[in-house]
Amino acid sequence: MNHHTTYAVDLAKSVFEIAVSNHPGHVCERHRLSRERFVTFFAQQKPGTVFLEACGSAHHWARSLSSIGHHVVLLPPHRVRPYVTGNKTDSADAKALLEAARNQDIRPVPIKSIDQQSLTALHRLRSAWIAARTARINTVRGLLREFGVFIPLGAKRVRPAIAELLEDPDSPLPHALRPVFADSADEIRRIERYLANLETQLDALARTIPDVQLLQTIPGIGPITATALVAFVGNVQRFPSGRHFASYLGLTPRERSSGLTRRLGAISKRGDTYIRMLLIHGARSVLCSAKRKTNPHPIQLWALELERLRGHNKATVALANKLARITWAVWRNQRPYERRNTASIPPGTMPTTNC
Repeated sequence: MNHHTTYAVDLAKSVFEIAVSNHPGHVCERHRLSRERFVTFFAQQKPGTVFLEACGSAHHWARSLSSIGHHVVLLPPHRVRPYVTGNKTDSADAKALLEAARNQDIRPVPIKSIDQQSLTALHRLRSAWIAARTARINTVRGLLREFGVFIPLGAKRVRPAIAELLEDPDSPLPHALRPVFADSADEIRRIERYLANLETQLDALARTIPDVQLLQTIPGIGPITATALVAFVGNVQRFPSGRHFASYLGLTPRERSSGLTRRLGAISKRGDTYIRMLLIHGARSVLCSAKRKTNPHPIQLWALELERLRGHNKATVALANKLARITWAVWRNQRPYERRNTASIPPGTMPTTNC
């Protein structure tokens, strides 16, 4: 095999399918290997290009293969799927990887380092625990409504309400359900303790990462959003402009245009849902705090005017888009966000960042 040999690997938990190609579009060898023999096989081959889908365990195997001299490229799974012809099998998936690799429009997924993977794991656990806590709270609320007990809005009001029901012997809560509701309250309290400890760990890590400190100079971006950006985005230099970065996060309009007619709709919602959610929550906090400030930022003045014209939700998403573009500029240029003087901005113009 020569140095231009390409390998396509269909990853799995235990058995991996490998397609070897020396010429574009032609598979000359196929191998089906166990997990234990996978790295040994590639260690015996001359250096080549290995294509993997960016799925579970892909970053681990990409780091392992890179360490033994291979050039590893991760491709987005949703862009590889259209190249699968016929029935879906492991061999068809591996062949589809070879075909998708020939498409120059498919952008590869950057390989995450161990540090990035650690931050990613913390955020995935946080997201899972938040979902679990929300599910338990909604279950408790729904069951109590069946007995005429209505808990006001707010996650923090659920446990005190349950405690009050359990302490009152004359409450509408049946005695047969009191032990399980006590267990539910303990479970919610335990999940909240996990979340508090995890966020404390993220705060400690945020103080040790320069890029995270830099991103926290932007309004609406705290340690959680900043560490998530560093973990999931990685190298911001791969985005040529702030619009490309906002598009990567799914914050730019979906377009359905033809001929001379251009139609822009709602945001595309592509990319990572978790980061987009954090940016939108950050934008909402910036917009809400602007209503309480006597001297708001120029970007807050712009958002307030947009809220008056378009409504709260559209103004929030538009502000999240702007925060994403500011994030790209601050991160790419390695200069902290600087607040401009309100008087120096002409009326009707869109505020930007000094970086």
